Amino acid sequence: MTRHPHPVPRFQPLRRAVKVPVWADVGIRLSAALALVFIVAIIHYVDRDGLVDHHDGHVSFLDVVYFTMISITTTGFGDIAPVSDRARLIEAVIVTPIRFAVIFIFVGTAYNFIIKRSWEKWRMARIQKQLSGHIVVLGFGVSGSEAVHELIERGTDPSEIVVIDPLESRLSDAEALGCNVMAGDATRDETLVAVQIAKARTVLVSAGRDDTSILITLTVRHLAPNVPLSVVVRADDNELLARQAGADNVINPVRFTGLLLAGSAQGTHVADYLADLASVSGRVQLVERPVRPEEIGRGLDRLASEGLGVRLYRGGRPVGYWEEEARALQAGDMVVEILPTPEES
Repeated sequence: MTRHPHPVPRFQPLRRAVKVPVWADVGIRLSAALALVFIVAIIHYVDRDGLVDHHDGHVSFLDVVYFTMISITTTGFGDIAPVSDRARLIEAVIVTPIRFAVIFIFVGTAYNFIIKRSWEKWRMARIQKQLSGHIVVLGFGVSGSEAVHELIERGTDPSEIVVIDPLESRLSDAEALGCNVMAGDATRDETLVAVQIAKARTVLVSAGRDDTSILITLTVRHLAPNVPLSVVVRADDNELLARQAGADNVINPVRFTGLLLAGSAQGTHVADYLADLASVSGRVQLVERPVRPEEIGRGLDRLASEGLGVRLYRGGRPVGYWEEEARALQAGDMVVEILPTPEES
């Protein structure tokens, strides 16, 4: 299949959830402004004897409403004016601060819905261009959403996660978690280029269909040859295809479910422990990390973290804790250990 050079990406802005919905924000501001105007109208009506109407000499309720509105908006036609000392004091001490408050509310609304929105769009565009060291989740179905929840539970800042999915309903869920989201087709080069896929820390692919996930994997590998990539497939015969497409890790949820079922058949606690290891909410967790300088020369059973070393990777090859090579750790080794969760330690 022939690929063309990278196209200039069409601008696809990232989104991040706002704390208060737009309609609620407008309603709150409008209600506050009307409440202040109502208070001023009541004050003017109670003290209407201190006002003079140069038109007919009588200040009615309609005149009070009219005077309140022109007073609040600082229009000031002069046909109705405060003449008594008390009325002028009320205007200076009570009405003027309320007038400033109402103006502030409307100016603040204009700022929020015009200036701030433009600023937020510009800021998100800059974030999009400067993305680096982020986690890209391609597909926010069952597996993708569970992965994001688990990442957040493990301490990942949601702002470091970018979720791409074509369905707005799924993006709304991801946005509510605080993630950056983008509606798009992850099989297209321009979509992945737009989120700086080559600068990502890792990429997680879970499109819901094996053929789509494998096509996405090929696209990611074309654009980001060195970024760690994990993909979910559900058919055993597609695992090899996913690896040939460039996936570093291939996860088969059906197989993992089978492991749990088989473990439960072997003993009542095996499946429980496997699930415990797989989740950060359990009592223990699996951790992968580089060997520390002070651990070089030690055995896998004598880690500085006091964790239980179960495997190491040397040159990409797995070495079990029982093997001879595990008796002396070397620089560049990757260690897989079991640690208690912070609540248990």
